[in-house]
This record gives sequence, C-alpha cells and structure tokens, in this order.
Amino acid sequence: MAKEKNIRVGISIGDPNGIGGEIILKAFEDPTMLELYTPVIFASTRLFSYYLKELDLSAKIHGIKSLNDVVPGKINVVRLLNEDFKVQWGQVDKKAGEVAVLSLRAAVTALKEEHIDVLVTAPINKESIQSEEFKFPGHTDYLNQELEGESLMFMVSESLRVGLLTDHLPISEVSKNITAKTIKTKIGTIKESLKKDFAISRPKIAVLGINPHVGDNGVIGTDDQDKLIPALEELREDGNIIFGPYAADAFFGSANYKNFDAILASYHDQGLVPFKTLSFGSGVNFTAGLSHVRTSPDHGTGFDIAGKNEANAGSMIAAIHTAANIFRNRTMYDKLTSNVLKSQSRKRREY
Repeated sequence: MAKEKNIRVGISIGDPNGIGGEIILKAFEDPTMLELYTPVIFASTRLFSYYLKELDLSAKIHGIKSLNDVVPGKINVVRLLNEDFKVQWGQVDKKAGEVAVLSLRAAVTALKEEHIDVLVTAPINKESIQSEEFKFPGHTDYLNQELEGESLMFMVSESLRVGLLTDHLPISEVSKNITAKTIKTKIGTIKESLKKDFAISRPKIAVLGINPHVGDNGVIGTDDQDKLIPALEELREDGNIIFGPYAADAFFGSANYKNFDAILASYHDQGLVPFKTLSFGSGVNFTAGLSHVRTSPDHGTGFDIAGKNEANAGSMIAAIHTAANIFRNRTMYDKLTSNVLKSQSRKRREY
C-alpha cells in the first residue's frame, strides 16, 4: 500500500503578542505530528526562537527563505519579517496587528498557489489588525474575498457542527441581514460541506429560530414566520432533510443536537455559546464553502495568559487534524465524482 501523503499545513501566526506562537510550537512537540504533517509557519526564525527561549519549549524550528525549501519532518518557518518585532505579551498593539496581517496575506497567497495544502490560522486581535489596507472583522471575511466560493463560519468538533446564518454583526443588524436567499444559500453550503468535507451522503440539518420561542406565532417578533419558516418549507419541498426551526433555549440542553449532522444558528452567540460550552478546547473554526481548506482554534488570543506557558494546544492540534481530514475527504470526493462524470460521458458516447 502506498504511503499516505504528508500534508503541508500552512500556519499564520495570528497576534504575536498572544498565545499563537506557543500553541503552534506545542502542537508539534510530539514527533508523531511531524510524521503526518509538514508545518510551514509564516513568521520569522528570530520571533520563534524568542518564543522557544521565553516559554522553555522543546520544539526545534527550521528556517527557510523560500517555499521551495520546505523540508518534510521539520517545523519550517518562512523568514517573512524583515525587521525585529518586540513581543509585548498580552498587549493590543498596531505593530502586532501588522505582523498578523502580513503573515495571513503570505499564507493565503501560498494556499492559492498550492505551495501548501491547507491553512490553519492562529487567533488574531480584531482591533489591532484594522488599517486602511485591511478592513475586515475577522479571518472569514478576508478569506471570502481572497478565495473562490461563499464562506460559512462552521464550528466543528467530534460530536457537534454549528454553522452561522450571520456571524460578526451587532445584534441590532442580525434580523435585517437574514433573507430567504441567505437562508437557502447557507443551508446549501452546509449540505455541500457535509457531503464533500465530512463524507455524509444524506445530511440531516437542524435550524434554530431567530426570535425567542421561534417568535411564539408572532407574539415575539415575526421574523421566523415571515422569513425562516417559508424558506425552510421550500427547501424541504426540494428534497432537503431540514428540521426546525427549533427554539434555541432548550435545543442544546435537551441534547437534541445529537440527532443531527449539523445545526444552523441564526446569529453568532446563539451558536457559539453552546458550541464552546460543549466543545471548548477541542473545537475548531472551519471556513466552509470556499475553494481551499482553512481552520482555526475555537479560542482567541489568550492575552491574559500570554507569555506564561499556560496555553493548551488542544484546539490547535484539533484544527490541524480537522484541516487534514477535510482535505483528504475533498480529494476523495473530487476523485469519485470525477470518475462518475467520466463514466457517464463514456456511456453517452457509446450510446
């Protein structure tokens, strides 16, 4: 049997004043990880040498000048930064934001040019990254611009998958951004992702209501009756296995989520509060719907523990494993569907 491909995992460092560098290095302290994956970190050897010394970590890095110099079995660090950056643990700093954006841009370019197979992003600080050149509330919106497809924020763990109908919006903006088109598009993206990325042939999807108690038949708002319910009925008529809308307050506590392959939440906290409660430390933020695979840990920059060697790398490790599994599933899906199309084409010619 041929040996499985060692997957090239590109990693952007996130905010260098946070725990990103720590969890990246801790993720690859286990030699087994380097047997499965080839990490390519977009930063500088000077910065990561500093992390190793300050945090007393045992990993060994390999500096490279070019992506053509990547070595399997090594923690490759691309020499991206031309000037010294002074780490200020736990501080919101514009210079740190510039470093985070520089790393992200370089990693995304490498992804598009197929120098890496998947992208894993360490956490950024949404305040420090803002500039005239970079005006995005987070990774997802930037990736949606740079890669083909329509992005969906999809939080995944071994037992739970939660997609978001709207993501980084003020609560006052949620309702006006929910339309029949958005509902159908997001559910279509979840369904496609479950089939291609998670190898689920007939996905079952649950949808949470917009208003408390799904609006109580219009008593607490009419968004569910006017927008959500009609859209779901149309989707079911087209053969989609869609359930709901469910009242969000009891859905997770009753363990009803275990009956479905994925859940679509109407807004950020409706989905992420229960997800992180149930999966924190092992959950992964996956950007579904795009032409390339990107994942991230399910937590933030950890400024409160930065520089203390207290960060847990579990979610970063899960993000790496998840990205690789999705990449393999997509590769297999594309191969199978390609074979089917070739077979159909051959039959038509014979006919």
